Amino acid sequence: MTSPAADATESIFDHTSAAAAAVSDRVDDVMMPTYAPLPMIPAHAEGSRLTDDQGTTFIDLAGGIAVNVLGHCHPALVAAVNDQASKLWHLSNVFTNEPALRLAETLTDLTFADRVFFSNSGAEANEAALKLARRWAHDRSIAAGVEPEHVTKYGIVALEKAFHGRTLFTVSAGGTPAYQVGFGPAPAGIDHVPANDIEALTAAVDHDTAAVIMEPIVAEGGIITLDPAFVEQARALCDEHDALLIFDEVQTGVQRTGSLYAYMTAGEGGTEVRPDIVSSAKALGGGFPIGATLTTEAIAESFVKGTHGSTFGGNPLACAVAGAVLEEVQRPDVIANANARSSQLRDGLQRIADDTGLFSEIRGKGLLIGAAMAPDHLGRAKEFQLAALDRGVLALVAGADVVRLAPALNLTENEAGDALAALAKTAADLVGR
Repeated sequence: MTSPAADATESIFDHTSAAAAAVSDRVDDVMMPTYAPLPMIPAHAEGSRLTDDQGTTFIDLAGGIAVNVLGHCHPALVAAVNDQASKLWHLSNVFTNEPALRLAETLTDLTFADRVFFSNSGAEANEAALKLARRWAHDRSIAAGVEPEHVTKYGIVALEKAFHGRTLFTVSAGGTPAYQVGFGPAPAGIDHVPANDIEALTAAVDHDTAAVIMEPIVAEGGIITLDPAFVEQARALCDEHDALLIFDEVQTGVQRTGSLYAYMTAGEGGTEVRPDIVSSAKALGGGFPIGATLTTEAIAESFVKGTHGSTFGGNPLACAVAGAVLEEVQRPDVIANANARSSQLRDGLQRIADDTGLFSEIRGKGLLIGAAMAPDHLGRAKEFQLAALDRGVLALVAGADVVRLAPALNLTENEAGDALAALAKTAADLVGR
């Protein structure tokens, strides 16, 4: 078994090899061509170490795209799923179940929310959030005496470069036009403004706006942290125009960015900015598919029986695992380690930037980190990802110009150090090409 811990200066994997090409060919033979997976097949993993089917071990700084918040096969999550698997798997929402009720109670105890809707993914959580906002705005209009055919309060204001999912509604709310090509016509009434442009946001929100949706950190769009003043202005505009503020916390939530949810510290001086709806997924299940849409009692009343649903939403297995995740990520030792690893990785990436000139800026909060390519190296994020793979580190990209890291909160100091040594060599190699 080979591992990057052995010698970070040596390549341990060759993504251009015949074996790697064979993996890609096998994928192409049977899978729809929607993905371009890395040219290796993971076989097993524990913590932040992942081993492929050839016995090569990698340090995982990708975290399943910010999903594996406690790493792979965490004992508490394994115990939770095994315990629940011997009791009850699936019921549908013809019934309720104890794990779902406990998880909803935990989420409402820990957040602003009074009510929760469970689904299976971030896209579904955002779909529910957007539908709920429009239904709420519709109900407000009808209550004010507007005839149904004359309701105009359905506008959605979102951010450019944002990502909210791949359903038709959520991909339309997302701010990447390329993801919408060929799927039109898109739902009407969706406008986009640049992140952190207060003037553009102010001009876009009016009496016909049902909701403003934003990620506290625009993740897929380059790890762009929203300015506190911009977030506070969004809250003020929603209050002024009787609209709802939706925080898409699919990627930033569950202690990923230094607080349980990023809205809790999104304002000036790290103060809370109150949302009306929050979507949560990814890390919520620690690797088991689950989504949740959180809101207040008054807003939830617009989702009357029959207005929305999800066959697998609130599945006992998923909810049992998510309950264990929430318990673990709130442990003081886990939080302290996450804070320490965030500083270690950010400082290490900054040293790489200073030494090589490959990166111009280190972005993000907590363990959602972006390293932006310097002007002379724009477009090389994917190249860096593949080169890092060859040196035994799994990383992500956020567009063509930003390397993204979203490791587990329990990544160890030694693992982070080994990974940074490998990334430093990767950066030096790329600059020398």
